[in-house]
Amino acid sequence: MDYQIISAVALGTALGAACGFRVFIPLLLVSVAVYNQWLVPAPDMQWLGSEAAIIVFIIAAIAEVVLYYFTFLDNIIDTFTAPVAVAAGVLLAAALLPIPVHEPLVRWGLALVAGGLTAGTIHVGTGIWRLFSTKATLGTGNALLATGENAAALAIGVGAFFIPVIMSLLVLVVVTWFVFQEIISDSAWKSNLR
Repeated sequence: MDYQIISAVALGTALGAACGFRVFIPLLLVSVAVYNQWLVPAPDMQWLGSEAAIIVFIIAAIAEVVLYYFTFLDNIIDTFTAPVAVAAGVLLAAALLPIPVHEPLVRWGLALVAGGLTAGTIHVGTGIWRLFSTKATLGTGNALLATGENAAALAIGVGAFFIPVIMSLLVLVVVTWFVFQEIISDSAWKSNLR
């Protein structure tokens, strides 16, 4: 397999995971990268580098970051942003994959797995953490969690441009850990019901 494809899949996976932490930070990073021609997206995704897209993503990123600092509102936002995070992960992965536009099944299928699945898993995992934090600390720990998520989205998003394969491997470790923790907590919860 070509290193360009491996690198593109890794970049899409890492950026998809970053969308799981914050939806609009990775979209903004990619938009700025495309605008400055640091990154070349698929031909049908050139709109990501438009000035209008950058302005929309700046406003959305600021609003998203700020809203997550309001306790209890952050849990509601998690519910609404879950499908948006998956969609953003799929969109970014599809934009960056070097698969011809005339092969949509391969392109979008791989984007769904690489970007959407990682975004969804990370988003669900952080949502569970937030619910636990809300219950355990009456929401006082949520601001710390939000800060960590903001930092993770930014660090993974920026790191993905420089070391995509390493960042995607790191993301896969985190996703595996989230899934493993969910399986353990689910089985513990079921055993407590008996």
